[in-house]
Amino acid sequence: MRTPTIAGPASGTPGALPAREHLPVSVAGRPVLDVVIPVYNEEKDLEPCVRRLHEHLLRTFPYGFRITVADNASTDTTPAVAAALADEVPEVRSVRLEQKGRGRALRTVWSASDAPVLAYMDVDLSTDLNALLPLVAPLISGHSDLAIGSRLARSSRVVRGPKREFISRAYNLILRGSLAARFSDAQCGFKAIRRDVAERLLPMVEDTGWFFDTEMLVLAERAGLRIHEVPVDWVDDPDSTVHIMKTATDDLKGVWRVGRALATGSLPLDRLARPFGDDPRDRDLSGVPGGLARQLVGFCVVGALSTLFYVALYSAFRLGVGPQLANAAALLVSAVANTAANRRLTFGVRGRDRAVRHQAQGLVVFAIGLALTSGSLAALGAATGDPAHSTELAVLIVANLAATVLRFLLFRLWVFPERSTPQTSARNDR
Repeated sequence: MRTPTIAGPASGTPGALPAREHLPVSVAGRPVLDVVIPVYNEEKDLEPCVRRLHEHLLRTFPYGFRITVADNASTDTTPAVAAALADEVPEVRSVRLEQKGRGRALRTVWSASDAPVLAYMDVDLSTDLNALLPLVAPLISGHSDLAIGSRLARSSRVVRGPKREFISRAYNLILRGSLAARFSDAQCGFKAIRRDVAERLLPMVEDTGWFFDTEMLVLAERAGLRIHEVPVDWVDDPDSTVHIMKTATDDLKGVWRVGRALATGSLPLDRLARPFGDDPRDRDLSGVPGGLARQLVGFCVVGALSTLFYVALYSAFRLGVGPQLANAAALLVSAVANTAANRRLTFGVRGRDRAVRHQAQGLVVFAIGLALTSGSLAALGAATGDPAHSTELAVLIVANLAATVLRFLLFRLWVFPERSTPQTSARNDR
């Protein structure tokens, strides 16, 4: 089966992801798994690789499958080899792209595939193929959203030189330190993703080269998607044509770009949100606000830091003005910071959409807090006449803590209310 050219990726559908379900495995004429092999000038290794993979899948994989050779603008006879394999083997197809880039090839082929599970592996087959079924099984079952092979897991067995070993581990340390990544191996050429996730995730991934994998995993992890890791046996290909220094430089540029996008909240990661569990009972819970425990923890952390920030500001302002003005100024500044922090960290609202509205509503909440704390100061002044600075601080801290409960309720129910999903709306209409 041969596909000459594919135009470009399809755009994602708006809204949150549905709950994971076990994928259908008996749809006639449609494979469950599509394994993509991106290649560039691999006329020597392509045919033995495809035949070995095809034989392994026929022997061990219990569902329908397809192998797609994605040619990245090769200048040798690679396209002819791929076309011949597609003509001879029913489960193989070839795709020709006129531009280089592993990420571009994967996004193009995955976006056009009809298989519910999409995977890729490098043409050298450095990874032991016995890890392929464990890689895709959690995606078929509905347990996970993405799956990666890891050469850095404890039980992995890896044969490669010290230079590549050092670069790989250093790169993953950089990802952990700069992007707070928790997955162990970003660049192993052995990954899989559910198609419903790919439809939403791939349009957010900008890179078209080797950083494509890392960017995809970081965004998926930040969105709360589940990434399954499989320990692999891996043997380095000594004839690899990857330019290590150029790839490392491009990767570091990608780390900076993705880190900046995450810091500014410019990525709509809420489109990748999953409901809690796939049991229908999880979707019909009444009277239990979703994510309440997590939001309480986030709100308390932000509140504690905001209180410290407020106390520091009040103490600084109090050196030059009276207690009422110092309290109002400190509360205003800390309220703006508190609303921004809760918007992003506690309630998971990202991007600039409705940011001004949220701040305006936050200022209303601030006014309520101001009335409470100013009233407390006024009552203290009426009772003692000239209270000590430490007494003022103690009264203000107590007043702020009392206002915290009210602030959380207003934030949750008014400023950042949970949006109803299509499933919830349909259920409420019944």
